[in-house]
Amino acid sequence: MSGVAWAVTDSWTMTRRGLAHWARQPVQVVVGLAFPVMMLVMFGYFLGGGMTVPGGGGYTAYLVPGMLALTMAFGLEATMIAVTRDLGRGVIDRFRSMPMASSAVLVGRSVLDMLQSALSLLVMIGVGLAMGWRWHGGPGGAAAAVGLLLLLRFAMLWIGIYLGLVAGRPEMVQAVQILVWPVGFLSNVFVSAESMPGWLGAVAEWNPMSATASAVRELFANPRWTGDSWAAGHAEVLALVWPVVLLVVFFPLAVRRYRGLGR
Repeated sequence: MSGVAWAVTDSWTMTRRGLAHWARQPVQVVVGLAFPVMMLVMFGYFLGGGMTVPGGGGYTAYLVPGMLALTMAFGLEATMIAVTRDLGRGVIDRFRSMPMASSAVLVGRSVLDMLQSALSLLVMIGVGLAMGWRWHGGPGGAAAAVGLLLLLRFAMLWIGIYLGLVAGRPEMVQAVQILVWPVGFLSNVFVSAESMPGWLGAVAEWNPMSATASAVRELFANPRWTGDSWAAGHAEVLALVWPVVLLVVFFPLAVRRYRGLGR
């Protein structure tokens, strides 16, 4: 086989390995899918009654696109845990010693995570529809919104791969999770950045998740707050720029870290 065909075959083998783990441990898959659903239901029903949004569209119409973005971003924790687990068990070292394409482990990991993210996205959209959420744009806008969400997830998974390779052990993931949650909630996923103190609102407006959430709301034709800042007025641009910047930074870092294992 050519080098490309060899790499594709080995990457698919790594993806199938992850799918086999899903089949043997379905509880983990179900828990991973259920957690963002629980957050959506909790914020939508428990807190949504006291929230108002522009245009009278209802808080659910505002919340669901934001939760879709948050779910894509929080997926990096699952990536980190999977990478550190394989490192701790010596699985990655064994793969590196085998006659297989050196890129197969990382490519297989990324393909598997994107499949899981697509499944999680479908589940969240289904739950949102059951809660009364609807998108009012055309199919093109909906497809573009899903594309932006998956683009954010693709960028975040490479951050997860790099941080997992740096952490090395599952125990170290908890230290990183402490930082992930504040970054996730410091956005316009749940409330408008304009309702925050000045400096905090500015940070929230420039958060990559805020950009994706605002752009997705616009593409779904759902209600959204608008501000006077450049970030608020150009959310769709930032929703494309932020993931590309993150990929430019963390993709080579992850590849370099992976190649340097064992040195």
